[in-house]
Amino acid sequence: MSGSSTDVDFIQLLTPEGTLVSSDEYQNTCTDEQIAGFYRDMTLTRRIDTEATALQRQGELGLWASCLGQEAAQIGSGRALGGQDHVFPTYREHGVAWTLGIDPVDLLRLFRGVDLGGWDPDQTRFNLYTIVIGAQTLHATGYAMGLERDGLVGTGDPDRDAAVIGYLGDGATSQGDVSEAFVFAASYNAPVVFICQNNQWAISEPIERQSRIPLYRRSAGFGFPGVRVDGNDVLAMYAVTQQALERARSGSGPSFIEAYTYRMGAHTTSDDPTKYRLGDEVEHWRLKDPIARVKAYLVRNGAVTEDYFTEIDAEADDLAADLRKRCLELPEPRLVDAFDHVYAEQTPYLEEQKANYAAYLDTFTDDDQEDQLPVQGGVR
Repeated sequence: MSGSSTDVDFIQLLTPEGTLVSSDEYQNTCTDEQIAGFYRDMTLTRRIDTEATALQRQGELGLWASCLGQEAAQIGSGRALGGQDHVFPTYREHGVAWTLGIDPVDLLRLFRGVDLGGWDPDQTRFNLYTIVIGAQTLHATGYAMGLERDGLVGTGDPDRDAAVIGYLGDGATSQGDVSEAFVFAASYNAPVVFICQNNQWAISEPIERQSRIPLYRRSAGFGFPGVRVDGNDVLAMYAVTQQALERARSGSGPSFIEAYTYRMGAHTTSDDPTKYRLGDEVEHWRLKDPIARVKAYLVRNGAVTEDYFTEIDAEADDLAADLRKRCLELPEPRLVDAFDHVYAEQTPYLEEQKANYAAYLDTFTDDDQEDQLPVQGGVR
């Protein structure tokens, strides 16, 4: 199925106008109820993203990496995960985090500087955000290799077999870590699916400057299949990811999915995209909005009533208000507590260091000790 650009081909099941289309390899298997659920997921993810951006602009977060425009790529793939599958994200997979039940305020802890991530990767199956570009693909591959060696792949038992998704951006494909991950994944037939959200820009560098071929074709050079998907089509992302995960769980090895999408906002809140891209380009992609096309489908097919959209909007408002309130109530960390989080069990050497540092703090007045707190988003 061709995209709106004549030189871009990808798997698409739902057009920007909200019409279902067919594909030779993939079919939409979702009910209208599931599609309505995708609409809710994407709408709430966007509201979390919008509120976090506002909090950063108001000095309450040090930084925020927006996923505006990439909701379908994240929700579609996130909802395709099985009960044993594990995720290794970048720092932008807020929608995937939502599908796995991560409390949104825990995402803000990292960007507020309170901690390194407020969720348990073992419990949530969602690893901590990785800031180092591309490093998480190695983590994902290693974890997948471990699953295979633990006998959790290819058993035929759906309650046992597991796979891994490693997310990356288009810019990360230029990193050596990603190539190394591809080599190991192919060599050891690791049950890992690499999902590249190609949002067209690696900060200020366009994808055309990074790769002379479509990104999905790179995996062929490493010996495993790749596919390009309309990343603004939540149904296509769900179908393709489901198939790739099942392939991995069955023992058939890695896959690469290029989600062809667009970053509607800045790379992060420290970036000004008007300096390197034209407004016409943004408007062109705005017509392909992933949420609008699902709403168009639901309305055209009478899948929900207008009250449904009103209820989701109200839920989004409540979510934003709650997120703001709880973010502002996050307690400031104490530097002396950092010693407790180095090892699972405290060592005598660190205990001594902590005691010495605590004694040092005692030499200051209360006002002086305020200055020992880390700065959160411009305020203490």
